[in-house]
This record gives sequence, structure tokens and C-alpha cells, in this order.
Amino acid sequence: METTFTTATALKKGSYVMIENEPCVVKSIETSKTGNHGHAKVRIEAIGLIDGQKRIIIKPGHENVAVPIIEKRRAQVLNVNEQARQASIMDLESYETLSAEIDEEVKGQIQEGKQVEYWIIVGKRIIKRAL
Repeated sequence: METTFTTATALKKGSYVMIENEPCVVKSIETSKTGNHGHAKVRIEAIGLIDGQKRIIIKPGHENVAVPIIEKRRAQVLNVNEQARQASIMDLESYETLSAEIDEEVKGQIQEGKQVEYWIIVGKRIIKRAL
């Protein structure tokens, strides 16, 4: 899995984190004070990048959390399958023909011949933006 690690206190709003083996974007972070016997706790609230589900975890501030490595690329749409939320795309750098999932937020904007930005997240290709 393409991830790196950072401490829970180093995360900021808008950064990415793996929760329950799903890549998520952090929506809010709350840090509690240290107690008599322990460490500061960090409450991380995030939204899944692939499934859109809200996830919340609470971890000690010094503990490492996985951060997904996200590769952003451009492509041209060759074919769109609305029912399967899939599109055939051609990468504009390598000219490979690939299949990618269409994100829920941009599904009405994807058309044949248009350029899009797709993300490679933990081995999955997802079209995130129409250009």
C-alpha cells in the first residue's frame, strides 16, 4: 500500500490520513490537554475520498498514523459509462488507456473528449475534477 507515516499531532485540516484502511481528508482536529498519567489525545474527524463516509478516530498525539500517497494526473476522456460510474481515459503524459471511477461530485461534468484530473489513491484511479 502506498502510504507514509506522520504523528497524529502533525495532521492539519485538509491533509490526508488513512482510517480503517480507507484514504480520507481531514475535516477537523481537536487536541486535548495532557493528563496526570498520559499524553495528549487527538480526535480526527475525516471524510473518505472514495466512499464519502464520515470517520472519527481518537489517538495519542505521539502515535504514528498512515498518510496515503496521492498522485494527481491529467487525462482525456475516451468513453463514459454512466451506469457503472466508469470512464475510459488516456493519460496525457504516458498515452496509456486506463479505466477510472468517476467521483460522485463530478459525474455530470464528464464528457467524451474533455480533459480531466484523476487521482491514483492506494492503487485506485478516481476522476476528481473536470478541466
